[in-house]
Amino acid sequence: MFTGIIEDLGTVNRMSRKGEDALLIVDTSMHLGDINVGDSISVSGACLTVTEKGDKRFSADVSAETLARTNLKSLKSGDKVNLEKSLRLNSFLGGHLVLGHVDGIGKIQEKVSKANSIQFSVEIDAELGRYIVEKGSVAVDGISLTVNRCEKNRFYVNIIPHTARNTTLGFKKVADLVNIETDIIGKYVEKFLNPGKGIDMNFLAEHGFLK
Repeated sequence: MFTGIIEDLGTVNRMSRKGEDALLIVDTSMHLGDINVGDSISVSGACLTVTEKGDKRFSADVSAETLARTNLKSLKSGDKVNLEKSLRLNSFLGGHLVLGHVDGIGKIQEKVSKANSIQFSVEIDAELGRYIVEKGSVAVDGISLTVNRCEKNRFYVNIIPHTARNTTLGFKKVADLVNIETDIIGKYVEKFLNPGKGIDMNFLAEHGFLK
C-alpha cells in the first residue's frame, strides 16, 4: 500500500520483454537500504515487486496484466518514472490510500498554467468516472491528487510547482497517457449498495432508516 506522495523521479535503465511479460530496471537516487528483494515499489502508480537491487538500482518483473492495464508497456531507456516505497505502519499518511492496482489509462486533454499551478484535464473511460467525485482523491501516475471538478468521462486536477518539479506531470504533454487508480473506498461502497447483495434502499426501509 502507498500514499501517492512521490519520493523520487527514477530513470528507466532498461525495459526488455520476456514473452508476454517484461523486465524493468530502474536507476534511482532514492535510498534503497531499507528495501529487500520481495518488497513492493510503486512505479508510476503500478505496484511492482523488487527482484534484484543495488545501491542505486532495482529490477522488477512486469506481468502481462500490468502491461495491458498501464502505460508501463511504452517505457524505454531514459524515460522518467515516479517512485514510492510502500507505506509503513509508523509512517505519515500524507496523501490517500493507494494500492498500486491501476484501474485504467487516462489521456491528458488539457494542460493550462493558472497562476503558479498547472491545471490538467484527463479523459477516462466512462465506467471509471463513477468512482471519481469532486474534492475526492485520485492517483495519476501514482501521484495523490484532489479532484477539482469532474464530468462523465473527464476530471480536472491542479498541481503545484513542487509536484511539477518532482514528478512526471511536470513534463507530461497533451495526449500523453497516464495511469489512473480511483479511490478504493468508492468501489467497496458500490458493492455493498448493489441491490440484492448488500445494503440497498429496501434494506434501509426494513430496518427503520427510511420513512
